[in-house]
Amino acid sequence: MSARFEELDWQETPIGAISLRRRRDPVLDVDVYEVKLDDEYLMSSLFTTAEVELARLGLAELTGGSADVLVGGLGLGCTAAAALDDDRVRSLTVVEGLAEVVDWHHRGLLPLSGRLTGDPRTALVHGDFFALAAAGDGLDPAAPGRRFDVIMVDIDHSPRHVLAPSHEPFYTVDGLRRLAAELRPGGVFALWSDDPPDEEFRAALGAVFTRTEAHTVAFDNPYGGPRSANTVYVAAL
Repeated sequence: MSARFEELDWQETPIGAISLRRRRDPVLDVDVYEVKLDDEYLMSSLFTTAEVELARLGLAELTGGSADVLVGGLGLGCTAAAALDDDRVRSLTVVEGLAEVVDWHHRGLLPLSGRLTGDPRTALVHGDFFALAAAGDGLDPAAPGRRFDVIMVDIDHSPRHVLAPSHEPFYTVDGLRRLAAELRPGGVFALWSDDPPDEEFRAALGAVFTRTEAHTVAFDNPYGGPRSANTVYVAAL
C-alpha cells in the first residue's frame, strides 16, 4: 500500500511556488495527484472529465483526416493523453510554460507520464504559449512557422481569471486572430474554462471563427456533493 501522503516535488517558479503532491484517499481508495501554486489548488486527478472532453470535443470538430495537434498546457497530462487516443492524431506538441511540469513527466511522477513520453507522436516543449501566440512566428519553437490542424488550450482558469496579466490579450479579438493564423484552413481551436459560458468571449470567438460553440461539461463530485461543471469552447475556421 502506498504512503498516505507524499510531496513529490516543490519548486520556486517565476509565478510562485509549485508543488506536486500525492495522497491516498481512504474513502475512495485511490491515489489522488494534486498540483498547487502557492496556496491555490490548480488541478486534481479527481476532476479530469472536462480536460478529457477538451480533447474529444476539439477533435470531434475536425473534418479532415490525419492531424497535427498542439496542446497549450501540460498539467497532469489528461488532455494530451486523450488526444493520443484518437488515431487521426499524427503528431502532438504540448507547450508548457513551467519546465518543472515537463520534468515531472520525464521523471515519470504522474500516472499518464509513460503514456505521453512513450508515444513517438508526442513532443513535450518548455515554452510560453501566450508569448509564442503573440509573436506570430509559430507555436512550436523547434519549427518556426509550422501550423496546426487543432490547437487546444488549458492554462488559465478562464478568459477572465488568468494566471498572469500578460495572458489577457490572448482572449481579445486581436489575440484570437493571431491564434487563428497558427491554424491550417478548416482548423479548430478549443479552450477549457472553469467558469460558465461567457457571451462576451464567445462574441470575440465569433468575430474570428466561422463556427463557435460553448459546451457545458458537468461531472459528479466523488464525495457525493453537488455536480460541478466546466466549459469547453470550440471554434472552427
